[in-house]
Amino acid sequence: MSGSNGTDESPHEHDDARAENVGSTAESAREAEGASAPTERFEAVDPHREVAEAGSVTEPQAGEATEPGAGSVTEPQPVAGETPEASGPAETQVDEPKTEAMAAPQAPTEARSDGTDQAAPTGADEPPTENVHPSEAPTAVIPVVAPGNRAPDGSSAATDRLLRSQGEQDPAQPGPAQSGPEEPGAPVPPTSTAMPSAAHPPQGDQPTQQMQVGPPPQGPPPVTPPPTGGPGGSGGDGDEPGRSGSNLPRRTIALVVGGVVALLAVFYVADLALSSGKVPRGVTVAGVEIGGMSLDAAEAELTEQLTPRLGMPVDVTAGDTQGQIVPSEAGIGIDWPATLDQVGSQPLNPFTRLASFFGNDEVGVVSTRDEVALSAAIEKAAAAAAHEPREGNIVFEDGTPVPVTPQPGQQLDVAVAGDVFAERWPYGDVSLPVESVDVTVTREGLDRALAEVAVPAVAQDLVVRGLDGAVGVLPRDAVGAVLSFVPDGLGGLEPQYNTEAAIGILAPQLAPSETEPKDARIVLDGGRPTIVPSETGEMVDWPVTLEKLPDLLKEEGDRSTDAVYKKAEPELTTEGAEKLGIKEVVSEFTTSGFEYASGVNIRLAAQEINGAIVKPGDTFSFNDYTGPRGAAQGYIESGIIESGRPGKAVGGGISQLATTLYNATYFAGMEDVEHTEHSYYISRYPAAREATIYDGAIDLKFRNPFDTGVLIQTIGTSSDITVRIWGTKTVDVQSVTGNRTNFTSPNTITLPAGSACIPSSGAQGFTVSDTRIVTDARTGAQISNTTRTVRYDPVPIVKCISPEPEPSDEPSGGGDDATSGDTGSEDAEAEDAPAPAPESPAAEAPAAGGPEKE
Repeated sequence: MSGSNGTDESPHEHDDARAENVGSTAESAREAEGASAPTERFEAVDPHREVAEAGSVTEPQAGEATEPGAGSVTEPQPVAGETPEASGPAETQVDEPKTEAMAAPQAPTEARSDGTDQAAPTGADEPPTENVHPSEAPTAVIPVVAPGNRAPDGSSAATDRLLRSQGEQDPAQPGPAQSGPEEPGAPVPPTSTAMPSAAHPPQGDQPTQQMQVGPPPQGPPPVTPPPTGGPGGSGGDGDEPGRSGSNLPRRTIALVVGGVVALLAVFYVADLALSSGKVPRGVTVAGVEIGGMSLDAAEAELTEQLTPRLGMPVDVTAGDTQGQIVPSEAGIGIDWPATLDQVGSQPLNPFTRLASFFGNDEVGVVSTRDEVALSAAIEKAAAAAAHEPREGNIVFEDGTPVPVTPQPGQQLDVAVAGDVFAERWPYGDVSLPVESVDVTVTREGLDRALAEVAVPAVAQDLVVRGLDGAVGVLPRDAVGAVLSFVPDGLGGLEPQYNTEAAIGILAPQLAPSETEPKDARIVLDGGRPTIVPSETGEMVDWPVTLEKLPDLLKEEGDRSTDAVYKKAEPELTTEGAEKLGIKEVVSEFTTSGFEYASGVNIRLAAQEINGAIVKPGDTFSFNDYTGPRGAAQGYIESGIIESGRPGKAVGGGISQLATTLYNATYFAGMEDVEHTEHSYYISRYPAAREATIYDGAIDLKFRNPFDTGVLIQTIGTSSDITVRIWGTKTVDVQSVTGNRTNFTSPNTITLPAGSACIPSSGAQGFTVSDTRIVTDARTGAQISNTTRTVRYDPVPIVKCISPEPEPSDEPSGGGDDATSGDTGSEDAEAEDAPAPAPESPAAEAPAAGGPEKE
């Protein structure tokens, strides 16, 4: 046990006394239980020795009036019947209480393993011994106070302190002290020395067992001198566990803590009471601070601050596009009750209330929304924000390759964007979420294609050498028409070469070196068909010539190559022409009665189709074969039907050639594919067996169903047109025309006199049918029997009224056309006509009411 001897707080040096080993066979149960405890040694001292500075033992420390000094203790007598062990290191058996002289410090001694004592070093400036394991520490010396050293109340101060410290532990636990180190300077109950028994000798460095007198100690005794000074006694800390001096600081701390808690509780209750019925502290709505306000004041403040924002434009960002939306125009309003409800009530959590002093709690606005107006506003923004992804590419501008940087596309989800705008509009800047549409071409792939393909391709011209010194050049500034790029799916660009475009540039330059093939022709020489032999041509084989185009466009040196030629066979060879079997006239048909302008147009079109060959199985188209029939081709204005009455247009009158061709193919046994009758009947043409034509609108088509070909021959004069079909005659054709029925009367039309008015006497409309019977020319067997029924509209009576009445209201002449000079004598030639009718080519189209036909 350590302490301070006197008031000078000098450390009391312990004596480590070792007595002779006294053998003993007796061992108490208490010794057995304490066998593992470190031995505490007692030194017998002279009871009559004066205790130096005894006053310091009984006088309490300043500030500790209730605590006796811990400088000395009274040693109780050993338990009766205990006999010291004879084995182990030499120790002194205590038979009676001894007192330790306190007048002068005793030099502590250490017990050596050879049984001798060695004086421990001393010195006033030596620091206290550091804490070590009790089994390795020097033996503590317990001083014994003389009977005369009493407290003023007649008791020993040390005994009183000992009883006080023992009172803190349960007397019902007489066993060994609990394990754990004891704080230096803590009081320890006296113990009696017990020697190890012969049956249990100490093992090596095992400490000697001690018997405890009285209540068990709180732990092994300290083995180092305690630090001097400190409250609760001379030489110990008053706040260490197990010391009576620690009660005061603990109570003080408890009182301070309790006071602080009570103060905080008072503050909490006061704050809660003062803020009752108000908006929680730190609350903001769309940036408007309303914390601590009453609900009415908060509503008024929010109304004043937020209502104007409904009419102010809100900046809207959607990906890489910007715009503005006015909330009120987008159907947005403020739900004031819901907004105030979400402000919340006063929080009860003290930590939440404390945190409200140092921050804000943004709760936002609850908006009302007109879904139709909101969707319309967002869709407008979505249309502006959405754009397709732009893949990386390379284009050519004036022969220079220009990279097109890849740009991802984006699109806006209208529903999600509407929710975001309805929530974020009060803050004045809304970012709408967009979905990005990725591109596949990377910048690295773009740069690689530019450096490795595009730039070399335009470095110089490409030259193709042909026969007879002909040269074709693909200029470097025209490479962009041939070279293009597409994504390769791996982040790069794949070059593509348009050979057709290259041929379009090079072929005209090499055309003089080529020989075009010529088809075999069948001419009518001396009234008989004659075959003109075909000619084989020699043309540039462009696919083979340009096969190495990608490599040629990468050449750093001479970029030239030779054109590869091949034989070009004609479509109709001499042998093929002979197999067509065109040797005789199989059918012929003639029409007449056209006026001059119509005759010009008819003869031009007839020259276009003259000599046309229709191979077996092929279909002939009048419009395709003649091509456009306008003023540029030499056609002039002539009669047509316009809006159900006679009119004029360039190329008019050709319907007469169409009718003549139709009848020739009709009797040749050709298959009718497409044809259209006139809207009203013209007496020059056979009823239900005629056709009209109109450039780009109404066509005449027939198909050759035979194994031999046919040739079309046209013969035109100033008054008639004839079409002959040459081939091999295999069928006979008969036409049977039915009776006319269902007559209808014409209407009268009155128009202002002038060039736009062509008078007409009109004619009845009717219905008639035609039956074609086809038989085998060799056997006479019937092959087909087809009937076609046609309904003709009445020819209107057209009257041209001058500003001044004319002497007579009769139509002038009643001929085919007001400009033709034809007379009504031609009408009389149509014996089956029920009434005179204008038969001018001007009336050669259906009266469909739209633009009229030829």
